[in-house]
Amino acid sequence: MLEVIGAGFGRTGTLSMKAALERLGFGPCHHMLELVENSAQGDLWMPVARGEDVDWDVVFEGYRSCVDWPSAGYWRELSAAYPDAKMILTVRDPGKWWESVHDSIYQFTRRPAPPDPSGVYRSVRAIADKAVWEDTFGGRFADRAHAIGVFEEHTETVRREIPAERLLVFEVAQGWEPLCSFLGVPVPDEEFPRLNDRAAINAMMMERFDQA
Repeated sequence: MLEVIGAGFGRTGTLSMKAALERLGFGPCHHMLELVENSAQGDLWMPVARGEDVDWDVVFEGYRSCVDWPSAGYWRELSAAYPDAKMILTVRDPGKWWESVHDSIYQFTRRPAPPDPSGVYRSVRAIADKAVWEDTFGGRFADRAHAIGVFEEHTETVRREIPAERLLVFEVAQGWEPLCSFLGVPVPDEEFPRLNDRAAINAMMMERFDQA
């Protein structure tokens, strides 16, 4: 059962947040990379992307938290399904966010598919195309102004709809203190995770799919 739900779009520090939540005892934490590493994830998430009714307990079986796409696209449904879960909205400068997405995961999913793509590649590509690029950005992510507008509207909508006592709006540069205070756990005696810079995510996606 989910205890923490991340509502922030991908490339807002979500991989760092995944590592932080797992360090604080809220793992395993679901992230888009789960779809790359576990072929069964595609079977769970394709019905979600198609808009079918799903049992969220089945989709998130074994997970205590979630961040990143595709789950962030269903924050409203998840907040209703798990009313006791705390919500975290990761944010960053909108312009830098767009550049980061555009130069990493967007470019990766726009490149031609390999001659004989694996089932994992096909499912991740299909889920990203439907749940992220089409449903979230209306097929217009490459339009910078449009995509940033969607990002900013998303931030305001989450802040408006989720009660303040249930929501943490968080930038990973803030470190452990606000996150731990919100979750009611001690601050670890170590640095906050800093993962997933632009070059790293490109290399990671290439490596993971080459192995898929």
